[in-house]
Amino acid sequence: MEKNSYISSLSDSRLDTQPQLLEVAVAQAFNAVVITDAEMAGGGPFISYCNKAFTSMTGYATEELLGRSPRILQGPETDQQVIEQLRQCLAEGRFFQGSAVNYRKDGTPYHVSWNISAVRDVDGKITHFVSVQQDVTRQVESERQRDLMIQALNSANAPVFITDRNGYLVFVNHAFEHQTGYCAAEVMGRTPAMLQSGSHTAQFYAELRDALVRGENFSRTFINRRKDGELYHAAQSISALRDARHRITHYVSISKDISDLVQREQELLVRAYRDDLTGLPNRSAGSYELENCQRIAERQGVPYALIMCDVDLFKQVNDQFGHEAGDQVLQQIAKVLRSTVRSSEHVARWGGEEFLIIVPGVGLQAALELAERLRRSIASHSYAAAGTITMSFGVGSWQAGEASAQLLRRTDMALYRAKSSGRNQVRRARYPGRGDELERSRDGSRDAWPVPRTGAGN
Repeated sequence: MEKNSYISSLSDSRLDTQPQLLEVAVAQAFNAVVITDAEMAGGGPFISYCNKAFTSMTGYATEELLGRSPRILQGPETDQQVIEQLRQCLAEGRFFQGSAVNYRKDGTPYHVSWNISAVRDVDGKITHFVSVQQDVTRQVESERQRDLMIQALNSANAPVFITDRNGYLVFVNHAFEHQTGYCAAEVMGRTPAMLQSGSHTAQFYAELRDALVRGENFSRTFINRRKDGELYHAAQSISALRDARHRITHYVSISKDISDLVQREQELLVRAYRDDLTGLPNRSAGSYELENCQRIAERQGVPYALIMCDVDLFKQVNDQFGHEAGDQVLQQIAKVLRSTVRSSEHVARWGGEEFLIIVPGVGLQAALELAERLRRSIASHSYAAAGTITMSFGVGSWQAGEASAQLLRRTDMALYRAKSSGRNQVRRARYPGRGDELERSRDGSRDAWPVPRTGAGN
């Protein structure tokens, strides 16, 4: 038997098949059921039947409801536009579905959802209305809380995204959209992998996956890529969300764009390791490269060499032409040195008018040849502020078991001998442990590289 036929039988008392059974079924239904007549005049329609679920929902007893209009459930927060739509549907005999705020007997409000159908007799005349109702207060409040949370997250400055347990995005806030350049519609159903820049190792992402599987918090600095391809640094924390049974259901990520901070730190780092005048690495940076070559030499036996050079008669340049001219000379010398060496060779301003060139992977002879090229380049260059400038050079190569400080001292002593022997020349460092004995090249010459001599001075 169809539902409408059953309801129609209630209205005209012509139910001829197990009426008590069907009535009990309606009475025990989970949803609230209320039946009214079709009298629209005089404040109607009026309630002719309600089940236990309806009385429990409203707080009224059955005898308090029968013969009264459902309007007794309306109150100040009841949406009158919804009520007007309801009346229009009832008047036209159309199905109505909607929701509004009703009030219990004790005055407390609740949210109710309605499905209302007209019941017609054999002649098609509307005799009753059947309303199936459900208290959706918890659902509405849950949705309201959800909306408030979404508003709060969208108002936050911190980018937030939420994924399901499989890593697919289900929510991003406005700050995320601003940070990444993606709108929410573009990323829903995708994974955060779309932000990967390729700047992290496979180990980094393996650690991320392991932490997420275990439900542990993962906090790192991510280098991600925006929609337009620009890289950015984000301090990001990812945490697992769990249900009442402690099962992981989602992951939430909160991040902060620290690109400006990273850039400032990099700028400070550059300034800390760069000579302001020449733009070359400073002594600290040179020391770092020196120790790096030393470690490689000790572990792998790969040799390296040092070239120390000093501007000849630089005090005279300052005295004769001024310190500004002296600065210009140092800047020009830095350019000559940098343009002469290879990218794998490191030039640093060691102090004052002294420079250090670190030459990885070569022995003494190759370093001597490089020093000679540098000497010639410096001497052949015209310095607008001071004319011709020369430099003296000391060259040393690492010996097995030798500390970097010892090699540096030997090379510095070679530079001293080049200065004291007439300047504008290249001198090789003496072997460690030989005292004042002079080194000899394969052709038997002494430690001086044959070059023209200049006049006396410092």
